[in-house]
Amino acid sequence: MYKILLIGLAGLLGTLARYSISVAVDHWWNGSFPAGTFLVNMAGCLAIGFLVHAIEEKYIVDPAVQSALIVGFLGGFTTFSSFAAQSFNFLRGGQLFLATANILLSNLGGLLFVWAGYAVWR
Repeated sequence: MYKILLIGLAGLLGTLARYSISVAVDHWWNGSFPAGTFLVNMAGCLAIGFLVHAIEEKYIVDPAVQSALIVGFLGGFTTFSSFAAQSFNFLRGGQLFLATANILLSNLGGLLFVWAGYAVWR
């Protein structure tokens, strides 16, 4: 139960951070490109890379805290970081086919499903 509560609280904080940063950057940028979302996604990727390295190779972290940081906070902040880390792990493990499939299917499938959802509800 402790782990679930930590993940939920961290997810809330990640979601609020994503919203706050995206709104602030988009307001500052004032352009047509979604700079806030892009910045959040890239920051999430940087953070998950750092955390995975720190947790796996440097520090012993309580599994509940690890889940709160990665699944909770970064999951609320951006799921793009999880996708990027999974693709990176495939590449790191020499699984080029799985990395390529994950990248292509996630991006093309994501676009297709956004279109489908839009088309169905339109």
